[in-house]
Amino acid sequence: MSTAQQEHLKIEQLQQAAPDEIEHIEGRERENLEGWIPALATDAEVREALEKAFDYRGDVTITRKDGSVVEGYLYDRRSEPTLEASLVRLIPTPKPGAPVERVMVRYADIAALNFSGRDTAAGKTFEAWVKKYWEKKAAGEKDIQIEPEKLD
Repeated sequence: MSTAQQEHLKIEQLQQAAPDEIEHIEGRERENLEGWIPALATDAEVREALEKAFDYRGDVTITRKDGSVVEGYLYDRRSEPTLEASLVRLIPTPKPGAPVERVMVRYADIAALNFSGRDTAAGKTFEAWVKKYWEKKAAGEKDIQIEPEKLD
């Protein structure tokens, strides 16, 4: 994910672009966050890491300051002026036969964050899809359909 300054510059770029040029502006760069364990030494680092976790397409593992651990998909975050008031919401990794639950964790309660799950969208850009299509076409295949990869 981009930093706040990079996002601001991209927005300024879009505001100055003609409507016909907008489709050609460079998109966001995606970082490879899989396996990353960010330092959470300052409030700013906590906030930035949780913003990246919100954009991440895999599971994260949060270790709370009380030692409890929750692993799952971070689907929502509420960033307030203080870490005490800010929170993230996760859907924990499902256990067979157990109902789906949701967990809220305050930013202030987070001791560690780990991007533990596989990034399910890594390498699945449109360009990668087009490359597979043309490789199959060059190999002489007919009625080419590229099916999405099965999720674990």
